[in-house]
Amino acid sequence: MKLWKLIVLFIVAVAMLFSCIPDQAKAMNEVSAQSAVLMEQHSGRILLEKDAHTKRRIASITKIMTAILALESGKMDDTVTVSARAVRTEGSSIYLKEGEKIKLRDLVYGLMLRSGNDAAVAIAEHVGGSVEGFVVLMNQKAAEIGMRNTEFANPHGLDDAENHYSTAYDMALLMQYAMKNKEFRKISRTKVYRAPDPEGKSERVWRNKNKLLTKLYEYCTGGKTGYTKRANRTLVTTASKDGLDLIVVTLDAPDDWNDHIAMYEYGFKHYVIAKVDQKRMIKKIRDSFYRENIQASRALRYPVTEEEMKDLRVKIHLLRPHKEWKKDESRIPAIVGKAVLYLGEEAVDEVPLLHKKSTSKRDRSFWNAFHFLGVKNDG
Repeated sequence: MKLWKLIVLFIVAVAMLFSCIPDQAKAMNEVSAQSAVLMEQHSGRILLEKDAHTKRRIASITKIMTAILALESGKMDDTVTVSARAVRTEGSSIYLKEGEKIKLRDLVYGLMLRSGNDAAVAIAEHVGGSVEGFVVLMNQKAAEIGMRNTEFANPHGLDDAENHYSTAYDMALLMQYAMKNKEFRKISRTKVYRAPDPEGKSERVWRNKNKLLTKLYEYCTGGKTGYTKRANRTLVTTASKDGLDLIVVTLDAPDDWNDHIAMYEYGFKHYVIAKVDQKRMIKKIRDSFYRENIQASRALRYPVTEEEMKDLRVKIHLLRPHKEWKKDESRIPAIVGKAVLYLGEEAVDEVPLLHKKSTSKRDRSFWNAFHFLGVKNDG
């Protein structure tokens, strides 16, 4: 073969190779962050990632954990007496005064909107008994959520301990967990909050530091900023558009606002939520015993690209009906099977299938409890 033909073939091969670089790689090459992740909120599917499992310092995005522990403590209406230790905390502050009495709820708003380190210590002492006791709760919750590469040493993220770190992926897991809490969602998306002044002179006005929420990105629904000299800029935000709810985390990102916007735009451009509602599930049931008597607590759902749509399928798994069930409906179990959504060979979502007659008035308490446990809303 002549040399010029070999050269042409080589050029074509190289061009084909570069044309096959996925949009994901192109998108992440433009991200300034050392670590970053884009997660779909409900499924936890990772849509983009860059060095997402490397342990790094996280600065004030630590306060997402502090906030959710305060919310889950059941003490949000408590009055907190501010300690000297809280007032002496370095860095960003909401300017608490020693001996001041303030509602825990107000402290959480000051924590999330203004990143008050003094608020973080006051919260920790009230909820955990001490800062040290609260740190134990933080690490217990991290383990519960599945944050395997995370350790907390304080409630604020200051660089006063070497054993305080996380990863972009773990912080996305934390935000995914926190966003299941209705009050956290409300606080996270609040742009301005007014809290009573302890001296009664005037109210405090706290404006959210999250510029993505306040002016840069119309689809942003909340988040938390962070910065220390050692961590550099860290940021966790959420955004929603056309039924798609996303989370972005960036660590050590000099251009984090633009990083988040670019990653969100990638997600909204390439992904949609595929849904399979109850009617479509029931259509797949051929057994006459079940066909008119099955209900699901929610639709199956998963974020997919247009190309992946063709690889989605649903399988229904049902218990084999017993003869005595037809004679005595009270013997039919409440949960009689499940519907599973597959993407290719991977099961990506599932929902229990319940028998309507077994969840009649006799079992109404079970049905209500089933919804309460979160299967209905956040599954």
